[in-house]
Amino acid sequence: MLGSTTEADDALQEAWVRLSRSNASEIDNLKAWLVTVVGRVALNMLRSRKRRREEPLEAHLLPDPIVVERAEGGIDDPEHEALLSDSVGLALLVVLETLTPAERLAYVLHDMFSVPFEEIGAILNRSPEAARQLASRGRRRIRSAHTTTPHYSAEAAAHQQEEVVEAFLAAARDGDFDALLAVLDPEIVERVDTGSGTILEVRGAHNVARRAMAAASQRDGLVGRPALINGAAGWVSVLDGELYAICALTVQGGRITTMDILLDPARLAGLDLSADYFDSRL
Repeated sequence: MLGSTTEADDALQEAWVRLSRSNASEIDNLKAWLVTVVGRVALNMLRSRKRRREEPLEAHLLPDPIVVERAEGGIDDPEHEALLSDSVGLALLVVLETLTPAERLAYVLHDMFSVPFEEIGAILNRSPEAARQLASRGRRRIRSAHTTTPHYSAEAAAHQQEEVVEAFLAAARDGDFDALLAVLDPEIVERVDTGSGTILEVRGAHNVARRAMAAASQRDGLVGRPALINGAAGWVSVLDGELYAICALTVQGGRITTMDILLDPARLAGLDLSADYFDSRL
């Protein structure tokens, strides 16, 4: 809903405070009560971002990435499987940033958590039909952005994504332009957040490939390691033992269709990653 781990923690804390001040024994449906409270808190947070409520938001930074090292046990690992099946990728979160707060809440609660429109309408102080229309508008924008990976089995999806990540990293490291083009969709969209307050957007396989080769050639010691980013394919880059970048991908048909890269040093410094990411095996 929020795309921010800090705000998510704040929303849950606020919900907990409200619950602790209530008589829980008098709440008939605790799950519905919590959905309503957390939904309203999140809605207020979205509206307080100093944007006009009924205008689409402009994405000005990438949402917070959730980084998990690929499990050595592979897809048989329960945590690995759960992350793949329940992932909300960065590409989707970026598109969610372009929805109005009401559209975002309606879409997330209904399409991701199957909350009935009657409950969503109550949170928004609108009719169920109005909530349905809000979710529909959000759904159309999500689909037009092509941000989601097609539904394969978890094992097939993981295997394909791993191959694509490894092929891209190898091609960039070796300076193989044709190999890079082979794993990039011709209409790929790359978004880069450097912390300046504006997301740099690069379109087209040739442009993205040139940037990847330039980054690899201009920074000696830059290495990458595959990782799960918000439950989907991606990698972590390290430069001279320091976290340099985190990249999340959307893979369709064996090619990368979106690439979201976080380069903001301040936000990267706040991430707690395993020491394995920085050792000599990278």
